[in-house]
Amino acid sequence: MPGRVMELSFPQKLLAEVLGTAMLVFVGVGSVPATLIVGGDAPFTMAQLGMISFAFAMIVVALIYAIGHVSGCQINPAVTLALAIRNVMPWRLVPGYIGAQVLGAILGAAAIIGVLGDKAVDVGLGVASYGAGVGAGQAFFAEAVGTFILAFVVFGAIDRAAPGGFAGLAIGMAVFAAIIPVAPATGASINPARTIGPMLVSQLAGGTVKWAQLPVYLLAEFVGAAAAGLAYGALATSRSTARRRADASAAQPAPEGVRS
Repeated sequence: MPGRVMELSFPQKLLAEVLGTAMLVFVGVGSVPATLIVGGDAPFTMAQLGMISFAFAMIVVALIYAIGHVSGCQINPAVTLALAIRNVMPWRLVPGYIGAQVLGAILGAAAIIGVLGDKAVDVGLGVASYGAGVGAGQAFFAEAVGTFILAFVVFGAIDRAAPGGFAGLAIGMAVFAAIIPVAPATGASINPARTIGPMLVSQLAGGTVKWAQLPVYLLAEFVGAAAAGLAYGALATSRSTARRRADASAAQPAPEGVRS
């Protein structure tokens, strides 16, 4: 994760983000059409939602341990932006990272069709869209909250004060937990690259895409992640201030009356 990234070239880091985001979309998003194809005409159930959430969580955990030491395994433009806002990564790296993540999402979505065939497009390719009766305001709030939860856990998990070696598990569990309540409203994209990639590929493959919903997803996801970065920054600032005060107090000489 950020702060523990190996000293590799920028192209190597971008390649890691391309491959990581591609695998995230292939496994996570791909689990949606796979579930629908296997389930046939049967009603969609909470058990199926749980399996989709589990697929997302497991690939995130695996990727963090696989490429976290290479690129930070951000694989999410909203997280990348939030890291830059918190000065965890330089702003000059942001365009390259986001471009790599979007490219990876496109490749991952194309791979879903390559594996599952046209049936994947027929059942929606896992494209994020509003649930029945959900309007733009509700969708915005749902995506913002889901992305906030994910990004907040990312900041906590990569904090130097956090227990080492558990970032992958913490972030993966956050993904699983956030998808469960958010998915019925928006499909729980909580990732701009995951939103854009399947939409574009589905459109090119002849699927139906609700492009008017895209700005709501993107804005909500970036706002949610940025808010999480600022919120965690407030906690970290308070902790740092308290530590500095404690250190200053410890450094002061004891009063004459209490010296031995």
